[in-house]
Amino acid sequence: MQALSRWLPPSKPVRRPFELIYAADECPPRGALGLLALQHAATVLALIAHVLAAAKIAGLSLPQTHSIVAMTLLGMAMGTALQAWGGRWGSGTLLVFQPDPMMITVAAAAIASYGLGSLVHVSLIAAGVTLCVGPLMRHLRALFPPTVVGTVVCMGGLGLVEPAMRNALGIHEASAGAATGLQTLQIDGISALISGATLASIVVLSVWGGRRFKLLGVLAGLLMGLLIAALSDRLLGLEWLHSAPWLALPQPIAPSFNLGPEIIFAIVLIATLNQLDNIGCLIVMDKTDNADWRRADMQMVGRGIRANGASDFLSGLFGSFPTAPSSANIALVHATGSSSRYIGLACAALLLLVALSPLLTMALTLIPQAVLGAISLYAAAYLIVSGIEMIATRALDSRGIFMVGLSLCAGLATMLMPGLSQGLPEGVAMLAGDGFVVTGVCVMGLNLLFRLGTRLRASCELDPRLGPISHQLTAFVERQGGAWGARMDIVRRAALAALEASEAIQAAGGGRLLVIRGSFDEFNFDLELLHEGQPLRVSAAAGDASANAGSAAAVPVDLDALMNSDDDDVYIEGQLDAAMARVSGVLMRHLADKLSSASLGAGQAVLRLHFDH
Repeated sequence: MQALSRWLPPSKPVRRPFELIYAADECPPRGALGLLALQHAATVLALIAHVLAAAKIAGLSLPQTHSIVAMTLLGMAMGTALQAWGGRWGSGTLLVFQPDPMMITVAAAAIASYGLGSLVHVSLIAAGVTLCVGPLMRHLRALFPPTVVGTVVCMGGLGLVEPAMRNALGIHEASAGAATGLQTLQIDGISALISGATLASIVVLSVWGGRRFKLLGVLAGLLMGLLIAALSDRLLGLEWLHSAPWLALPQPIAPSFNLGPEIIFAIVLIATLNQLDNIGCLIVMDKTDNADWRRADMQMVGRGIRANGASDFLSGLFGSFPTAPSSANIALVHATGSSSRYIGLACAALLLLVALSPLLTMALTLIPQAVLGAISLYAAAYLIVSGIEMIATRALDSRGIFMVGLSLCAGLATMLMPGLSQGLPEGVAMLAGDGFVVTGVCVMGLNLLFRLGTRLRASCELDPRLGPISHQLTAFVERQGGAWGARMDIVRRAALAALEASEAIQAAGGGRLLVIRGSFDEFNFDLELLHEGQPLRVSAAAGDASANAGSAAAVPVDLDALMNSDDDDVYIEGQLDAAMARVSGVLMRHLADKLSSASLGAGQAVLRLHFDH
């Protein structure tokens, strides 16, 4: 893997997060690399259950199911390798691909109605939508602020909770009695023991395992779950492995292009909304790799989406199931503290090896549901918290609160009350019954709606009769920051800079402050302070700051005169005023990214503060 470093496309230079053991461009030692790649491969191979679920719904035979599994593994390997490689056709991150869980229902319905060959049509349509979206991402940043993406990521985690708990606890329905006709949920004790041991092993090693054993958390949990399942006779179907060969080329599926318009519409809509999840996963990985992360790198996101579309198109020609980023593997990145893209390349090689081995692909069907449920619970917890963290990076006013809250309520209502979509046309009901889809549609729609009422420019006249000027400045910045959905740290910096600017203007002998103006877009946060008098000499203040490294000791104050003077000494008061003016200039220069002043004529001037967003 070390030899690949000279061939890998360069990554964007960023500051390495301290909590990472192996960052994106760092190649782990061979032993650690093998263990980490094996854990990622084992985690995503367990999620091949999505393909098995679709095959079961469609009523496919074992050979047909095996063909889909093998071709899907090839697509997963290709997508993972493209993402890790980077360049024009990848994000350069450790993002492992899984069979797309959102496509289970629609793919199963297409296969059941139009035959096995229709899966090729399904995959190509999904890949086409993904390839069309990729080049547009850098122009669509306003549609996907962190509040929107964070809501979708959070809902993705919430959507995993119910199926994960059912698998982890082995929940099944049982009749409460012939008289009542009610159904109760019963927990299988053995399944609870298997999932509990799996999850406990992951958590213990991830939290208390230290640098070395932290890398083994998920793999140890998987092995612990398999061991308990074997001891409790829950590993079924081992006899199937005796007749499976070690190596064989997968059999492609003969394509057919006969899907009806309602199925095509459903595929296009699901594939479009799936890009929200794709964007969320790519942004989470970008944030993980960058200690100074501020905003989404939409060009990187576009390259990552393009890699997903390219791998789906090429593998879909031979009958692969559509793929999507694996949130469970993102949780594994967090658990192991390792985001090296060399791990992604090694994981892709392991997936390719499994795809070419019928024995190994058959063994995937033997992983107990309780083990899958425990891993899914860990992934759900990570996604929920990650989504909340993204939302919390922005200041929210009432519009932001309603946008996030109502969207989550709509998605949760759809999940908790599945009968809400009954009575709708079949294609629409399939989408309206999915909480993730409903949340994505609602949060994007409300974001567009509320932006219509958002003033990206605002101003406020400052009147001493309404209270202290400092309070009015702070209230304006915080109010508009929340209305515009600006980052919390930028809003705090802007409020402090406005206060220091007010002090500097007064200390420099300027007149009273008249008006504060603000403007915002996703890249810039700007303030303007209009005041009476001459423009503030910010260049001199900045020069003093740079020359003296911002040190308060550089302010030329005669300390002996200060100690021996009377309280009303006019000379000392002037010295202190000059010192405070210089200190305010230094603070403004450190708080704002750009600082300028100008005369407006008629005895008025303006001080401009710019903040990169």
